[in-house]
Amino acid sequence: MGGKQLKITSKDLSLIAIFASLYAVLVYLLAPISFYVLQFRVAGIIRPAIAKKWVLAIGYTIGVVVGNLFSPFVGIYELLFMPIMSFIAGIIGYILATKFNNNYLVTGIVIATIIPLSVSWMLNQVLSIPLLATLPYLFISEQIVCFLGSTIFKAIEKRYVWW
Repeated sequence: MGGKQLKITSKDLSLIAIFASLYAVLVYLLAPISFYVLQFRVAGIIRPAIAKKWVLAIGYTIGVVVGNLFSPFVGIYELLFMPIMSFIAGIIGYILATKFNNNYLVTGIVIATIIPLSVSWMLNQVLSIPLLATLPYLFISEQIVCFLGSTIFKAIEKRYVWW
């Protein structure tokens, strides 16, 4: 990624597993607000962490697959389209963040822009809801979650290098 060797260490594998598990558990525990048209997916609070390690995009993708197994819309969109878009969003977020000293907020904003577009399109396909009916709310909720996650990871980083 960005001129770096794509080597995955055992520590990376552990981080991928923890990240995927945490994301999926948060989606499951907060299922009533993690799905539907007016969703507020709190699990997204961990996504800005991808700024530090691109491999977390893999964990995010796995977490999306597992979390979406509990979706009322479970099917090809939730189990294939959204994980692909999540991986793409995570990788783009990581690449852009590397230009800004691996900034959490940059990664979060990128992901919180791509995902609402993807979810709005998916809801349009599944429920025939116009994109403009869902996109503003999803965009705002994703940006809030992104900002919170970025703030939390920045605070953690002051005391502990977790990556």
